[in-house]
Amino acid sequence: QVQLVESGGGLVQPGDSLRLSCEVSGRTYNGYTMAWFRQAPGEERDFVAAYRSNGGRTYYEDSVKGRFTISRDNAKNTVYLEMNSLKVEDTGVYHCAIGVPILSAIRSSRGYRDWGQGTQVTVSS
Repeated sequence: QVQLVESGGGLVQPGDSLRLSCEVSGRTYNGYTMAWFRQAPGEERDFVAAYRSNGGRTYYEDSVKGRFTISRDNAKNTVYLEMNSLKVEDTGVYHCAIGVPILSAIRSSRGYRDWGQGTQVTVSS
């Protein structure tokens, strides 16, 4: 079983930066993909970014391209989401997830098996 624990959220102003961390423990999968999803109150979990372990390719939701960066530190078993130039619409609970989705489903929450509890990010002036 895989355990995911997120940290790094907080209350920031528009234009600020945050770095989220997701510590992974337990047994992972061969050829896994790790992703971040954002969930606003009353909404579905929306894809933010993903990292594929095979090849290290990354994927981003259009609204965060150029502002957010997903990366992995293998030595620390941790995945990061560096968020810059934050906007009010980036507000939500950020969950990390792991799974082996096919490429066409990499942006769907149904492609991921294990999830963390989430960390709250609030962007407000």
